Amino acid sequence: MGSGQSSEKLHCNRYLNGQGPPSLVQQANEGLNGTHRALNSCQPEGQMTWVILQRDLPGFPDDNTLQLSYIFPDGIQMEKHPHPGQPYAGLRLCAYLPDNREGRRVLKLLDKAFHQQLLFTVATNEDGEDMVTTGFIPLKTQPEGGYKVDGYPDSEYLKAVRKLLKDKGVE
Repeated sequence: MGSGQSSEKLHCNRYLNGQGPPSLVQQANEGLNGTHRALNSCQPEGQMTWVILQRDLPGFPDDNTLQLSYIFPDGIQMEKHPHPGQPYAGLRLCAYLPDNREGRRVLKLLDKAFHQQLLFTVATNEDGEDMVTTGFIPLKTQPEGGYKVDGYPDSEYLKAVRKLLKDKGVE
């Protein structure tokens, strides 16, 4: 993402109907029950980029911020998607990590998972429209506001994401 593009234009479609997966701690401790699991390789073609923002995240006062940008254009579903041959709406989404050793470690894992097509999927929303949405790995889509709005501070996030990715074979 170029530095001239406003992060305010990137919107979060974290959950299709306001219902998210179990808490991060529950997912990490118990594993996923299949309800929110994305199918492997169901992620459409998209782009992942990241930049460093010269600001801290709540809970990480001494670190800058890594802003990850995911862009999926509108497209036509393939055989691996719910309705092959039908259109789906794309997605523009930002996620945030602290720019420290642990945050960089998670960034590398998320990059690997993205290239293995494990982070996003095509799903049908409550209005019957097919769209790109996040899969089984929760992303921090708000820099502030706490875990209830997918933001910081959230002291368990980095550890929980590492565990979830490891459970999917991403190390």
